[in-house]
Amino acid sequence: MVKLSTSDGEEFTVERDVAERSVLIKQMLEDIGESDQAIPLPNVSSQVLKKVLEYCEHHRADPTPTVEEAEESRKRVTDIGEWDQKFINVDQEMLFEIILAANYLDIKPLLDVGCKTVALMIKGKTPDEIRKLFNIQNDFTPEEEEQIKKENEWAEDR
Repeated sequence: MVKLSTSDGEEFTVERDVAERSVLIKQMLEDIGESDQAIPLPNVSSQVLKKVLEYCEHHRADPTPTVEEAEESRKRVTDIGEWDQKFINVDQEMLFEIILAANYLDIKPLLDVGCKTVALMIKGKTPDEIRKLFNIQNDFTPEEEEQIKKENEWAEDR
C-alpha cells in the first residue's frame, strides 16, 4: 500500500500497482523505497485525485503500450473507449484539473483521454464559438484579427 497526500492535506491509501500507473509516483517509490511516509502531491487536490485514482484503478491491469502504439493512439482523436468517455464526462473545470493532474503525475493515457475530449469539444467550431465555450475574451483588434486570417488562409478548409 502507498500513502498519497494532496494539496489540501487529505491522505489516500492505495494499492501500489494503482499508484504506479503514475510514472511520477512510481519513480518516487523507487527513489525512497519502503516508507510509511505519505508521498506529497502539492499540485493535486483531493477531489481531483479521487477521479485520477478511479481511472488508475479501472486501468490497473492495462499493459503499458509500446512507443509506437502510444503514438498511433494519440493520432486517433476520436478513439476514446466507452468507459473513458463516461469517466471524463465531467464539468469543464474538473476536466482541465484532471488534464493538469495527469500531466503532473505523468499518466499519459489519462492525459490523452483529457486532451482528446477537449479536441472533440472544439472540432468544427469557429474561433468565436470556441471563445464562448471556454469563456475566453477576444483581445484582438479587428485589424489584428484580419491580419491573422490572412496569414493563416492556407489552414482553412476549402
